[in-house]
Amino acid sequence: MIGVREMDIEFCRRDAEDREAGRRPAWLYNEMKPCGVNYNSPTLARSYDATHGRFRDYRQEAEEIVARLQLDDSATVIDMGCGTGAFALHAASHCARVYAVDASKAMLRRARRKARKAGIDNIEFHHGGFLTYDHGAEPVDAISSVAVLHHLPDFWKQVGLRRLASILKPGGRLFLFDVVFSFGVAEYERHIDRFIGETREQMGPGGRNESETHIREEYSTWDWIIEGLLERAGFRVETADYRNGFLAAYLCTSKGR
Repeated sequence: MIGVREMDIEFCRRDAEDREAGRRPAWLYNEMKPCGVNYNSPTLARSYDATHGRFRDYRQEAEEIVARLQLDDSATVIDMGCGTGAFALHAASHCARVYAVDASKAMLRRARRKARKAGIDNIEFHHGGFLTYDHGAEPVDAISSVAVLHHLPDFWKQVGLRRLASILKPGGRLFLFDVVFSFGVAEYERHIDRFIGETREQMGPGGRNESETHIREEYSTWDWIIEGLLERAGFRVETADYRNGFLAAYLCTSKGR
C-alpha cells in the first residue's frame, strides 16, 4: 500500500508535469499518447517483465550496453525510454548517475518501486521522452535507448535525435536499438509474416497481437532512413548491426557542435 508521504510526492510530481505540459506548443507531437501497444496501461506495466523475461536476458543485455558505452563509475548516462528499469537499474551499479526517462507513468512507477526496493539512490526518474525531456544538468557521457524510437514518426525522430545530440558531451556515445526494416521491399509480406510468427513463438499468443499492432500502427522505418537521421542529427555511426531484417543496433558518437 502506498504511504501518505509517497502519495504527497506523487501528487506534487503529477501537478508539476501537468503545468509543464501546458507550456508546450500546441503543434508539438504528443509523445505521451499510446502509439500502437498501450504502455500507459498499469496492467501491461505489471506484466511487462514477466512477458519479456521469457525471451530476453535483461542482465546480459544491460552488460552488453554498458560495455559498448564504455561506462565507468564516473560516467553519467541517460536511459531514454527506460520502461520498467531493466537497463537503468543495472547501469546504476556502474555509473555515477543515471537519468531514467519514460513517457509512460505506469512504467516509471514500476521502475521507481524496483529501484527503491533494491536500495538504489543514484537514479533520477523523469516523465518525458525524446521531444519533452529537459536535461537540467551538465551534458552526459552516454545515452541508451532500446525499442523506443519507433513510437515517433520520421520527422519527429529527427527532432528527437537532435535533442539527444545536444545533451551529449562531444564524443559521447549513443546506443540505439530498435525495430528497423532492412529487408527487400519486394518481399515485405513474407518478411512480415515471418517476423510475426517468430514473435508469437517467443511471447506466446499475445506476441502475435503485439507484433501485428506494431507493424500496423507504430512507426518503424528503413535502415537507410535511420542512418541518415542519425548523421543529420549530429552523430557518427560507428557500427550498425542488422539482424533478421527487423532489428538493428547502432553505436554512435556525438560529433559535437
